[in-house]
Amino acid sequence: MALFKITVKQTLLANGQRVEKGMSIELASSSGNPVATNGGKDVADAFMRKYGVDLRKANMLSSVYLETVKI
Repeated sequence: MALFKITVKQTLLANGQRVEKGMSIELASSSGNPVATNGGKDVADAFMRKYGVDLRKANMLSSVYLETVKI
């Protein structure tokens, strides 16, 4: 199982969700890149728990907006 740090690359206001550059979470995943796995559900849930923002609603579950680093 690997630990990933997922960080927002740019500030964005979309569909009522304000996401700031630099927001980040750490997430353990055994199946590779968590943004690409299972539609990014685990990543979206972690951002909702920590920051109260819905990345699914903002359409930000993509490597265009999120940087993923294995740590």
